[in-house]
Amino acid sequence: LLTIVRMIGMKFKFYADENVPSDLTVELQRLGCNVLTAYEAGHANQGIPDTEVLAIATMLGRSVLTCNRSDFIDLHRRGIEHGGVIVCKEDKDIVAVGQFLYQYLLTQDDLTNRLLRVFRQNQRGLSEPVLIIREY
Repeated sequence: LLTIVRMIGMKFKFYADENVPSDLTVELQRLGCNVLTAYEAGHANQGIPDTEVLAIATMLGRSVLTCNRSDFIDLHRRGIEHGGVIVCKEDKDIVAVGQFLYQYLLTQDDLTNRLLRVFRQNQRGLSEPVLIIREY
């Protein structure tokens, strides 16, 4: 069963830009996701514009993984073709964010031209905020 889950996790490939916490990329990789970081791609500390980050990821057949919500939502809304964007807010339990995202991705077939935002939100009747995914 673990092999099947890991094969499903490899269905999506990600390009993690510079502002993604390393604990998130490590957790997704541990779960079997194919995550290429900006550092591994030789793009760290270069101040690459977000439009170029999106173009690089798309050219590589990868979805962007970022914490840069406003800029990537804007790019997505402009109708620029892309391989998908996942926006995660920095979180005190970023490993749980990775696990939650992974479980969600198991239910998805394709991220092309989709933008998903993962964040915690207060829910009526619950004392703690819960993780949710909103699609733009």
